[in-house]
Amino acid sequence: MTRFGYTLMTEQSGPLELVRYAQSAEAVGFDFEVSSDHYSPWLVSQGHAPYAWTVLGAVAQATSRVELMTYVTCPTMRYHPAVVAQKAATLQILSEGRFLLGLGSGENLNEHVVGEGWPSVDTRQTMLTEAIEIIRELHTGELVTYDGEYFRVDSARIWDVPDAGVEIGVAVSGSESIESFAPLSDHMIAVEPDAELVSGWDAARGGTSRKIGQIPISWDPDRDAAIARAHDQFRWFGGGWPVNAELSTPAGFQAASQFVRPEDVAESIACGPDLDAIAESVRPYIDAGFTDIAIVQIGDEQQDRFLAEAAEPLLEKLRGL
Repeated sequence: MTRFGYTLMTEQSGPLELVRYAQSAEAVGFDFEVSSDHYSPWLVSQGHAPYAWTVLGAVAQATSRVELMTYVTCPTMRYHPAVVAQKAATLQILSEGRFLLGLGSGENLNEHVVGEGWPSVDTRQTMLTEAIEIIRELHTGELVTYDGEYFRVDSARIWDVPDAGVEIGVAVSGSESIESFAPLSDHMIAVEPDAELVSGWDAARGGTSRKIGQIPISWDPDRDAAIARAHDQFRWFGGGWPVNAELSTPAGFQAASQFVRPEDVAESIACGPDLDAIAESVRPYIDAGFTDIAIVQIGDEQQDRFLAEAAEPLLEKLRGL
């Protein structure tokens, strides 16, 4: 059975609000909750970027049932993989086994801030491979020394390691990334409902692993308001990840999306009060074979109402698919 999650969108909400939304999302029946891990919002109009790991630590204490996940953390630029391994182990203990570490090769928007430049995609993929190897070794609780092409670890040990370890999901986009990361990770993450990714992953890992996707929606009783909100805060989404990974600032996304029209956004994101239409927009992920799908409700100002009025009946319709 497909599991449905709620997205803690750090780019559009402050830390206190995110913890409150996490509690409400658990109460209405979402199966899991994913958090973005950003240093900047995509667009200035979103207006937020709290530290995801602090938020998730608070959410781990404020909830009791839902699985938690980073969607996704880049363990190669802002964070050294040895630090990510420690953070993930601690969060797994705080959540009492409910955490899944979602990893990816990152976006320039978030990683350039440390002043180390932005490597080519091939380099980023190699760096991610090394990072996962380091995280895996450190999660054994043993003393680790690692000397790779991009990372070194010198006599490091994580002293508080969860008994069951931490499962890892990795973002992939094609056959080459599946070939690289399927042997190193437990689960697949992807941002498009591509059945070939699912079949390729299953061939590499087996059908028992999870395939985790995410889709934005803009629920609102007023469809025009829903479209306007989606256009204001989510028009960057249409650029696609090859573009989105490379731009370095919200101003860059503002410029790149300046000619995107509200009607363009409405064609790619389900907007308005029609829960049947919103549920149908999720169907391509189900048909492609995704086991877990996280919903992004666009706009901080509409989260409370969405969770109070629309989330529960939407979940019923989604599970009915």
